[in-house]
Formats: sequence, structure tokens, C-alpha cells
Amino acid sequence: MRHIKSAIPQYQGLPLSHKLVLARSRIEQFYIFTGGNMFVSLSGKDSTATLHIVREMFPDTPAVYVDTGLEYPEIVEHVKSVENVIILKPKMRFHQVVEKYGYPVVSKEQAQYIRQARTTRSSKLFSKRLGRGSGCISLKWRYLLDAPFKISEQCCSVMKHKPMAEFIKQTGLFPITGIMAENSRLRMQSVLRHGCNGFDMSIPQSRPIAMWKDEDVWQYIRENNVPYSRIYDMGYTRTGCMYCVFGLHLEPSPNRFDLMKTTHTKRYEFCMDKLGLREVMRWYPKRDPQDHFDFKEEGE
Repeated sequence: MRHIKSAIPQYQGLPLSHKLVLARSRIEQFYIFTGGNMFVSLSGKDSTATLHIVREMFPDTPAVYVDTGLEYPEIVEHVKSVENVIILKPKMRFHQVVEKYGYPVVSKEQAQYIRQARTTRSSKLFSKRLGRGSGCISLKWRYLLDAPFKISEQCCSVMKHKPMAEFIKQTGLFPITGIMAENSRLRMQSVLRHGCNGFDMSIPQSRPIAMWKDEDVWQYIRENNVPYSRIYDMGYTRTGCMYCVFGLHLEPSPNRFDLMKTTHTKRYEFCMDKLGLREVMRWYPKRDPQDHFDFKEEGE
């Protein structure tokens, strides 16, 4: 089912009881489509709630977690407390990724455009990235073309997507994820294009809670006493990779790195001094009051 964009707020505005019925229906449809060959991609609270819903229906469904080495230790602690979890690891470490490809800053889309403008040999692509309208580097971020470090969107692909794609190819299992349309513009576009059950995607996947909002997830967790990572009780609302800079400019103070300095001091010092993020931060502006919280880039 392809959702018309104007109808999405109506789906998101439904009571949780209605959303839960729809989520279970999507999971059942995906179960039939895959012949039961499915797993839940596990990380933060959204996928934790998703896994709980799935296992109430199909208790033997495995969970899969990609241990990139970048997650908060409290997330790893939670994952290890869950039964029947398969743990994958990427072939590269984060410092190797940023050395080869670049740092993840601003957003996946803008980081990709900056990388391409810097490296392309195509005058047509270069002109497009520095042009106007869609597909170009935003005017407010063009100064990053002169930054003395590489910028790229490829970290997620190397460290998360590739290990998961290899697992899917080897096992024939297909993913159920906890992504929600409200989390990012790219996720919204994917849901609009493929629906909550992406049967026509290159790798079919189910996003049964795509029409949920953050408060729905918390309501489900509390009403069903679902165990979750204690990281969310430490002031964090976003629990993707610890050293990711995507979407930082949209966060109020204290942002995720301000919190990390207090709650995970050694990790903070490591990423700033050993991984080079202190230099990146010198080029990264404080939040502009004109920015809107219209997306939360990748992460639960």
C-alpha cells in the first residue's frame, strides 16, 4: 500500500489501539509474503517495541543486531539481555571509515552532495550540486566544501547496511524494522514510495510502526512493561551511533555530545581527540533558531 502524503498525518493521529491493529496486520502480511523467513533488526526503543509486537505473534522470530562498536554501551547491554539475538560485525572500524570516506555531518543527503561535489569528474553533476533547487548543496552548508576534512554519507552503508545485506543474502531472511516516517525526510520518502510493507524494494522489508510517533512507542512500552535500554533514562532521546554528527544542528542545548561529555566522559574524549571530531566541531555551527525539528537523522 502506498500512502498519499496528505493522508500520513491522519494515520499518525490515530489512537495507539488502532495503530497496533494495523501494525499486526502488516506483520502478518509480511509473514505470509516471506513464508515466515523474517527477523527483526534490533537497536533502540523503536525496534525494541517492534520486536515485542512481532514475538507476541511469532515467538521464534530472531532479532539481528549490528555491533559497529559505535553504540552506547547501554544499548549493547540491553541487546545482550534479549533472547535469540544474532550479532553481526562490520569489516571496517569507524576510524577507517572516516579516513577513507569522511565524517557524517549535517545529513545523509547533504553529506552525499558535498562528497560528490568535491570528488566528481562530471561537470554536469558538479553544476547540479552547486545549483539551485532539489539535488543541490544547501546554501547554508556550502562553506563545508572548504573544510579540511573529508565529508561523506557512507558510514551507515559500510558499517550497518553491508553486514545486514550479507546476512540477508546468506540466510534468506528478510527484515522487519522499527523505523518511523517522522524520523527523517528520507524515511518519509521511502514510506511514500514503498508503503509500510516494502514488498517491491530491492530487499523487501516491513516497517509495521512506520505511522507511529515517538509518544506511541513510549505508550506501548509502558503499557506492556517492555524492558528497554536505560540510556533513555539518562537524558538521551536519540541513540544511534555515538559519534555520528547527522542532525546535530537541529538539537537544543545540551545536545548529544554535551550529554556524552558528562555521561560517557572517556568516550567523549576518545571521539574528540582520537577520532578527530574536535576539528569537525570547530566547523559545525551552533543551532540556528530558524532551524526546525523536521527530522531526526537515523537512529532511535
